Amino acid sequence: LSSLGDVIHHLPAVTDLARHRPGARICWAVEEAYADLVRLHPAVAESIPVGLRSLRRYPLRIERWRRLAAAGRALRSRRWDYIVDTQGLLKSALVARTASGRRYGLDRASAREASAASLYDERIAVPRGLHAVERNRRLVAAVFGYAVEGPADYGLELPPYPPLWAPRRRFAVMLHAASRAEKQWPDDKWVELARRLSGHGYATIFPGGTEAERVAAARLALLVPGAIAAPPMDLWAAATLLAHAQFVVGVDTGLTHLAVALDKTTVGIYRATDPALTGLHGENGLSLGGHGREPTVDEVIAVLAP
Repeated sequence: LSSLGDVIHHLPAVTDLARHRPGARICWAVEEAYADLVRLHPAVAESIPVGLRSLRRYPLRIERWRRLAAAGRALRSRRWDYIVDTQGLLKSALVARTASGRRYGLDRASAREASAASLYDERIAVPRGLHAVERNRRLVAAVFGYAVEGPADYGLELPPYPPLWAPRRRFAVMLHAASRAEKQWPDDKWVELARRLSGHGYATIFPGGTEAERVAAARLALLVPGAIAAPPMDLWAAATLLAHAQFVVGVDTGLTHLAVALDKTTVGIYRATDPALTGLHGENGLSLGGHGREPTVDEVIAVLAP
């Protein structure tokens, strides 16, 4: 019910549950911007869009309150066998309380917000030092009585075709935009990386979610032969683009995690956050840098070995 990264970090727990409890009907209450994404997981039978973020941005719009009321009705429309809150925030615990059934979540020492634990019927301890993906997997496994086994499997069905405007030759996606300035990699490094990849025969694509990010993408693309500034895309279109890239390089942002979930070779650029807890998690993802440590272009190229 927060960021795209949080949603992606829960996908492997859904894969585990579907494997250990075949035939279970899994419904996911999720921030409405990501409802289409969770439907890419074949085990998700239903998604309930919960528009908390849009309501916070537009608190006076009646339509937003109506949509939130519709989510509440969907949650109350039946009695659930299990209600599991893996996020451990007060807002996610309150959404869980809206539904009828026995509620499971993290205990006070494990939850991201300790107050959330008071709203569950069953509280489960999960070490805080684990990566978010593994915390989610352990919590769900404890609820349903099985052991976590093997590497994380995000379970997404890959979109079959890239966007029509995508290059017909090999391309790499450069996820340069971040919500916080301290997470961004300097423009000169993006340009150097893209030029070196161009020399190896790759087209490079710079997406942007907001108008300001697309202006920045256009500025970067102008400095690299054959580079493309992506047009506006919804989350589905972004997923189709990432799914058909040869590889992805991105800062600490949800789309970088999505690239890993889509089984793409992905390099994460970390400058202001600790990748041990929320970095790229999967066999095809590698996090470079960290808090106060900025990776070089040479380090990225060495990993990609184009």
